[in-house]
Amino acid sequence: MALAVCLLFDRRSERAIRALWDRIEQQGVASLRSHTHGRHVPHVSYAVLRRWDQDAVTQALSGNGSGAPVELSFDGVGVFRRGRVWLVAGVSADVAVRQQRVVDVITATGAELHKHYRPGVWLPHCSLAPRATLAQLPEVAAAVMDVLPLRVTLDHAALVNSSTADVSPLPVLP
Repeated sequence: MALAVCLLFDRRSERAIRALWDRIEQQGVASLRSHTHGRHVPHVSYAVLRRWDQDAVTQALSGNGSGAPVELSFDGVGVFRRGRVWLVAGVSADVAVRQQRVVDVITATGAELHKHYRPGVWLPHCSLAPRATLAQLPEVAAAVMDVLPLRVTLDHAALVNSSTADVSPLPVLP
């Protein structure tokens, strides 16, 4: 069970990510669309928490943010351990500073941050296929490469519980 501080895509960008999930599913590979509870939303996580007080995290994030949309360009495909395939994004210094600020305010509440989301370790990404096999990687990569580069806008944020699929909108964009 985890709680993520997520940047969420504008409508156009969300449609593009969901279309990419569909392309991957058409290749016979389970995408985030059908993973676990099947209610995942396209997102980029600033932070993933292993232990938290949701009210404290929400309060801490309520006063933290510029509200300015985040623009990203996905230009490649990456693979984490256990076959998690994701879109690779270049990140500006502004986005790195914003992520650092989010981590600082939420860990100040006593929340436990997942080690892969520590500033300096964090890789901004958008998950596509959470459990692709080695044999499936060429099909997934081909589906992704056909649509890259993919320029997107993230214009709102939420706390997302990965176990329950509960999405709690945040009042500002961190």
